[in-house]
Amino acid sequence: MRHSMFKLNTVLISMLAASGFTTTAQAQQSQADDPEIIQVTGIRSSLNKSAAIKRDASGVVDAISAEDIGKFPDTNLAESLQRITGVSIDRTNGEGNQVTVRGFGPSFNLVTLNGRQMPRSSSLLDDGIPRNFNFREISAESVSGVEVHKSGKAHVYSGGIGSTINVTTARPFDHPGFKAVASAKAVMDTSNKDGRDITPELFAMVSNNMDGVFGISLSLSHAERDSGKERAGADMNWGNGSNNVNTSAIDTSKNPTKKVWAPFTSSVDVSNTERTRQNGQLVLQFAPTDDLVATLDYTLTRFEQKTQMNRMSLWFDSPTGTADSNGTLTNAVQTGDELNFWAWDYFEKTEGDSLGLNLEWHATDSLKFTFDAHDSTSESNPDGTNSENLANLANPGKLVDYTVDFSGEIPGITIDDSALAGGAFNKDNIIPDLFQTRGFQIKNNIKQYNLQGEWELDAGALSKVNFGVSNTTYAVDTKQFGTFAFVTDLDISGLDLTFKSTSGMLDAFSANGNIFPQIPRYQASQFIELTKDQDLFFQVAPTLNGIEEKTNAAFVSADFNLAAGNMDVSINTGLRYEQTDVTAYSVQEGITALQYFHVEELKAVLDGKPVAQNLEGDYDALLPNIDVKVDLTDELVARASYSKTITRSDIASMFPSTNLIAPRPGGPYNASQGNPNLLPFESDNIDLSLEYYYGDASYISVGYFVKDVDNFIGSSLEKRTINNVDGNPLTDPSVNPAPGCPDSDIPTPACFGDESDPVITWDVTTNGNMAKAKVDGWELNVQHMFAQSGFGAIANYTLVDADVAYNPFNLESQMALEGLSDSANLVAFYDDNGIQARIAYNWRDEFLKRGGANPIHVEAYGQIDANASYEINDNISVFVEALNITDEGTRSYERFPEQVLSAEQFGPRFNLGVRASF
Repeated sequence: MRHSMFKLNTVLISMLAASGFTTTAQAQQSQADDPEIIQVTGIRSSLNKSAAIKRDASGVVDAISAEDIGKFPDTNLAESLQRITGVSIDRTNGEGNQVTVRGFGPSFNLVTLNGRQMPRSSSLLDDGIPRNFNFREISAESVSGVEVHKSGKAHVYSGGIGSTINVTTARPFDHPGFKAVASAKAVMDTSNKDGRDITPELFAMVSNNMDGVFGISLSLSHAERDSGKERAGADMNWGNGSNNVNTSAIDTSKNPTKKVWAPFTSSVDVSNTERTRQNGQLVLQFAPTDDLVATLDYTLTRFEQKTQMNRMSLWFDSPTGTADSNGTLTNAVQTGDELNFWAWDYFEKTEGDSLGLNLEWHATDSLKFTFDAHDSTSESNPDGTNSENLANLANPGKLVDYTVDFSGEIPGITIDDSALAGGAFNKDNIIPDLFQTRGFQIKNNIKQYNLQGEWELDAGALSKVNFGVSNTTYAVDTKQFGTFAFVTDLDISGLDLTFKSTSGMLDAFSANGNIFPQIPRYQASQFIELTKDQDLFFQVAPTLNGIEEKTNAAFVSADFNLAAGNMDVSINTGLRYEQTDVTAYSVQEGITALQYFHVEELKAVLDGKPVAQNLEGDYDALLPNIDVKVDLTDELVARASYSKTITRSDIASMFPSTNLIAPRPGGPYNASQGNPNLLPFESDNIDLSLEYYYGDASYISVGYFVKDVDNFIGSSLEKRTINNVDGNPLTDPSVNPAPGCPDSDIPTPACFGDESDPVITWDVTTNGNMAKAKVDGWELNVQHMFAQSGFGAIANYTLVDADVAYNPFNLESQMALEGLSDSANLVAFYDDNGIQARIAYNWRDEFLKRGGANPIHVEAYGQIDANASYEINDNISVFVEALNITDEGTRSYERFPEQVLSAEQFGPRFNLGVRASF
């Protein structure tokens, strides 16, 4: 198959090149006949285009334009978007992957490709079941521009309260004649430890426009990256070991009930990742007449990432010590326990395919119709491979004492393993413990049909009427895998276990004390192979969940051009109506009882009979908008906009199933349940802005926005029982265990819970529509060109505020906006005499990444990036790029800074390449 694809691509490229000779010659002759035709590219050209889009737009729009075909400002789309006022990004492995706009996180922003909603899937449990697009899966070189629509429009698909981000790719009719571009890049990631020091990124595009009658373009990209990550952190929760903690230092004015947060774990880990990304797009355009243009396109994405992680950790069963003023046990002591030696294998594979058809017909000189249809699918781990394999080793006999100091940026760890002859890191003192497999197989398919009309009028103030209808079917089908088992009888003599010193690790952070002196090195996959060889492996049947949303929509809008004195006034007003039917299902085996399986595990006993649950819902939405633009002078533009927008609920939150979350003897007893009746978020938005365009690509803009969000979704904790298949509450067999229990045999009926055991009260996390939240903020931007010197600068700042905030002392249900943060950019550049250079600083303030009972706060982060290029001649240029030059690390915590969850260090990344354009 791969050989066939190579032959197909070779034939297409050859066809394009052959047909390009004549067209290129014609284009060159045309330019010779008309010497005024000048092709302008580069940073200045890109900023000129973006400023023009912003100025001419109806509503609030910011844009990024490619400097030339195949030359986007940054190596990653998300990292380019963060330069826009109001846009912040999240990073994975040091690379931008998702965006937050005006304080609204990734799930609140709709991303479209050439105006079409794109599917998304992920196999990792930590990613959940996302609606939001992941920018790491698409090559920046294939993109011609990105527009961020911050105010709602009647003709735009709904889903983005924060923004609608439209990514555009080049089509052959966009450029005259023949065009070919290729680039090759060597990627040097300094975080890499075990992989290749240099990996390739390749891009090629050929396009041919044959006199505007037939056009064909093909773009291909292949990118590899080997990287590493160092991390330290912990997990904390309310009440762990609180009976053994000195609470005398707690400030009762803030924490009147003296709640205690104590650690469950503390850990240090090292990851090594290999990533491969492939993109391709084939576009055919045909214009049989001057009035009709047909475009057929196919877009392919292939993304594969493998990560091997090793973790050194310890567990606090009953810590002692003294809590600080907020109630956090910052110096935790545990006696008589063990160290844990973990291995993780992550595997992500995502396949995306999109087939689209666009017909543009000029019925008359004033009436145009556009029909657009696409069928797009994203599927993660399509062959059903587990996305996560875990294995753990431990010390025998509970003979290790340790103390962890959480008052620094990362935990400081002191270990006393003198009771173990040879120490805790001696292989003779390490035994098998457990294995776990888990992950998602997700298929997300979107089918959209859109018919739109545009009627240009000569009827006084009314200049244009737009109208249309659309149909969208959004379907997600998932299989969730999960197996957890203790295998203390496993023979691990064949396990390839070594140790690596932690000397020099995490030097971007300070610790009050040491970290673990060594970290284990072995593969979880090898551990699991040993369980298979010894007949100890098993796989639990997957849980099936799915949802289908069918949305019918209709819209109408009108454009007016008026004169008020010496001022030109442009008005766009529109109305969009949508009706959505929702069907959700879950299929999972029924639970008969809980088995006292291990001193640290209660296992659900399944009856082997899949039970289906189906629920339906529906809602509609009326979404008006009005945009007013006033040209106060030739340079000064004022805007005012109102719109209503919606964002649909998180997919996983809508599944009917109830899931038990690793119940343990004595607790915690945690579970989650979806709510298929969730309504979408609704937001009333007001935008006001003033823009001063005082020179070529130079302007100053000030904007103020308000968003009133209704149906805000938040997590709530409900204490209740959960019934088995017979309708009786689940009970805990570990409180008064039967003789011989716990017993890890499967099944062991004597160790099952029955009516004589105490009934469990579960902490069940659910989601519901809560009260309103108001968000407002300011966007300040300056873009300045220093005359004809070639130098320029950009500075912007975004301030965002909300009337709801996360209260770290509140353990009850509460509402908070995830992703809300201020942000800023400072960019300086030079573009002249064939030399381009840019240095950029991006900063994002602290924000809440996840709310709920176990929140994640991410501390403020700033990063410096730079790039430069030199044009050797009209066709060839060389370039260098540097990211995270100062080796910044990221840090997150739970409720207070002392409750560190993760401190991560990635290292700088450098790219060196050559680009050719013909």
